[in-house]
Amino acid sequence: MTTPENTPDPNSSQNDRRSPKTMNKKQLKVWFLIPLIVFLGLMIMLYMRLGKPVEIVTNTALERPVPTFELPLLSDTTRTITNDNLPDQPFLMNIWGSWCPTCIIEHPFLMQLEERGVNIIGVNYKDDIGNALSYLNQRGDPFSMSIQDLPGQFALDLGLTGAPETFVVDGDGIIRQHIIGEINETNWQSRITPCLMVLNEANKNSVSPDPSKVKGACK
Repeated sequence: MTTPENTPDPNSSQNDRRSPKTMNKKQLKVWFLIPLIVFLGLMIMLYMRLGKPVEIVTNTALERPVPTFELPLLSDTTRTITNDNLPDQPFLMNIWGSWCPTCIIEHPFLMQLEERGVNIIGVNYKDDIGNALSYLNQRGDPFSMSIQDLPGQFALDLGLTGAPETFVVDGDGIIRQHIIGEINETNWQSRITPCLMVLNEANKNSVSPDPSKVKGACK
């Protein structure tokens, strides 16, 4: 005799059969909602950014001395180069690498500057030494010396955002100008030459450059 407790509930098996379908429908709804939630989140973030500046602020060493460094000379890695080996006259410090496509584009103009007597210190950034030396042998060497910055920290301390970049340094070792991207005839004439003229004049007179002149010429 079947007791009430043991009597099968006809609705129970029906509920069991329906439960997975009900759960699947709920799961599908959740999965459909996830992309919508993500999309709405992105829209809210974009809306909150409206009207706000989007420029990347770099940790540039502008108007400060060249960061302290002790790095190998690229052409002879047994020699260590420090700030004491830098020129006591205005010069350019160019960050380059054999792996850098824009450096290849820039290189012929650097060779022209070397022919004009412009002193350029190279900083070989995160490069294989064999590739770097081969690069200079094939294309010519516009640098009075190249520093091997294999770890890349020195270039980052300068304020590098991506090679090639060039820093104009005065006779006291103070960085006065930061050129992002390649040097070409256009920015050489419009930006770099006016800055160097002010720095060279001050160096010739053995005085520190006039801040107001530097601000106007080295922007």
